[in-house]
Amino acid sequence: MTETHFNKTYTTMNDIAEPELIFKDQKLVGNNIDKITRQLKDLGDIFSDKEAYAAMDGNTVVYKVESSFPVAHNTEGGLFYGITYLYPGKVGDEYFMTKGHFHSIRNRAEYYCTLEGEGMLLLMDEDGNTRAEKMLPGSIHYIPGNTAHRTANVGDTILSFSAFWPADAGHDYAIISEHGFSKILVEQNGLPVLMNNSSVKLK
Repeated sequence: MTETHFNKTYTTMNDIAEPELIFKDQKLVGNNIDKITRQLKDLGDIFSDKEAYAAMDGNTVVYKVESSFPVAHNTEGGLFYGITYLYPGKVGDEYFMTKGHFHSIRNRAEYYCTLEGEGMLLLMDEDGNTRAEKMLPGSIHYIPGNTAHRTANVGDTILSFSAFWPADAGHDYAIISEHGFSKILVEQNGLPVLMNNSSVKLK
């Protein structure tokens, strides 16, 4: 509803809505927030040290994700928003990490923004070249299309980061589940180090 005075148009209070989504106390607050929890028992395909993995409690929470989907999945031109909370821990020498994926529509890009904690963003192109970027509070990371991505927590507290991605991007977890990244992130002498993953066979 609008009103016009002296050739100027004003919006009335009836046209002003309260925010539907709020970031408060490191949490996403609002209606229709999708929540998932990944435990160790859900992630047996991503860690390299199978013996260390088998000895751990499968109910251990590795990460949680809260997401807002304001439009239907696969909507061209739409955007989704989410926050991931990745807990500290290791399987053997390998840091707790997310599943990792390409986008189903390969050329779709994404943004990550680190909210708290310390981590690494692992990026792998379709030729299997893997690199990492440090994640610190306030760091913003552009993830190009045609690039697999996952995060690892290299600190002692929760690593949380927000993400913005196209509603039609989709997630292709299968190739990473089967082959992994070409490099893995492990702790050596108290520091995170990227090491070659000899089992990867992307091509």
